[in-house]
Amino acid sequence: MSPASSATAVADLPAPIPAQGRSSRPIELSGSFTHEGHRLAYTEFGSGDRVVVLTHGMMLTRRMHAPLARKLARAGFRAITLDLLGHGDSDRPTDSWLYSMPAFAEQTVALLDHLDIESAVIGGTSLGANVALEVGVSAPDRALGLVVEMPVLDNAIVAGLITFTPLLMAARFLPVTVQGVAMAVKLVPHGNQWVDVVTDTLSQQPAPMAALLHGVLFGRIAPPKSIRRKITTPALVIGHERDPIHPFGDADTLAVDMPAAEFVQARSPVELRFDPSRLTEAIADFSARCHDR
Repeated sequence: MSPASSATAVADLPAPIPAQGRSSRPIELSGSFTHEGHRLAYTEFGSGDRVVVLTHGMMLTRRMHAPLARKLARAGFRAITLDLLGHGDSDRPTDSWLYSMPAFAEQTVALLDHLDIESAVIGGTSLGANVALEVGVSAPDRALGLVVEMPVLDNAIVAGLITFTPLLMAARFLPVTVQGVAMAVKLVPHGNQWVDVVTDTLSQQPAPMAALLHGVLFGRIAPPKSIRRKITTPALVIGHERDPIHPFGDADTLAVDMPAAEFVQARSPVELRFDPSRLTEAIADFSARCHDR
């Protein structure tokens, strides 16, 4: 491992003994590496050659995918969650030009380079879904498959601007409000998976938060339709109804546009978080087929 990187075992505890014999919980390793002068943090779950990389939504962190990554690791995959620049434990620079979907895709490929992984299934949710699409465009040889949950495409632009522009304005012109929220969430007890995800999201610094939102909102949100139609990498597209930021029409249309895509409709926006069995099985099955091609 390079001097600019680090790795620490965070879990290697025995699991309950199943009827057929003793087994162990897959090892979890937290690490970091440097890309373009900035530190990026990640966690590995499990081991082996069947790799799945997962990236998070806007202002969320890699912690959101930990439950899915653990289930994939138990199914025999090496699942890796990444904090993109400006998120989680990764660096948070204050220059807006550093933040864009193509840059996030470069960081995802850089993770593969750092870990000497030739290719993997690349997946993500919301912002992470768009990052997966960008990897499919810029580095198709590194993507065995794409897991695209809740993509943010043409039909979501207005809702996205309505949702995130007030946050950008607050971070730019009323930074005390962002600082106040961050101080308040420090008082919330940790230890629950989804409480921790929410507190991670709310623990923002005004200047990096403003730069992130500015860079993403006023940059390329996703590959245009003409380019998406040329993505031949196998893709599993997951969409749902009743969410204006992730409209069903975007996911459904994307699955039609991409020549090698298949579509799974989620029962709700939070099915993969709170009732994950069906979608987790679909993701594991898709990932296995991609690795077996």
